[in-house]
Amino acid sequence: MNTIITLGAEYLYIPVALLSLYFLWAEGKSKRKSIIIFAIISLPLTLAIARIAGHFYYDPRPFVVGNFTPLVPHAPDNGFPSDHALLSSALAALVFVFNKKKGVVTGILALLIGYFRVASGVHHWVDIIGSFVISAFTAASVYLVLSRYKKENKTS
Repeated sequence: MNTIITLGAEYLYIPVALLSLYFLWAEGKSKRKSIIIFAIISLPLTLAIARIAGHFYYDPRPFVVGNFTPLVPHAPDNGFPSDHALLSSALAALVFVFNKKKGVVTGILALLIGYFRVASGVHHWVDIIGSFVISAFTAASVYLVLSRYKKENKTS
């Protein structure tokens, strides 16, 4: 079981990223420009917000607090927010904007990554939930702004 947790905690984000790229590519040529614009804005913004949030909230890693060796080697730094959960949930949010069903699939995989990160002893659930909230907030905000911009430019 530890091997599954370790592999999931360390590497499950890779198939999630590849699956997200496939899902988005499968949306077709007509949506690709919108997908690329959305990704160029939302993904770096998600990372920037996460970095800022990490400066305002410090959550020592579980292995530091509990004085144990985690299944996955990690520096004893701030665990908030989880980078693995942030990347996977940001990709899931991106997919969700363009395809709800496929977005739910990638979202479930992102949750699984969060579970593995917690089970491996490198994150608390607040780190995972924080990553999901940041990703969802950013994707929703970018979606609203781009939708408003698109609507205003249609009427002009």
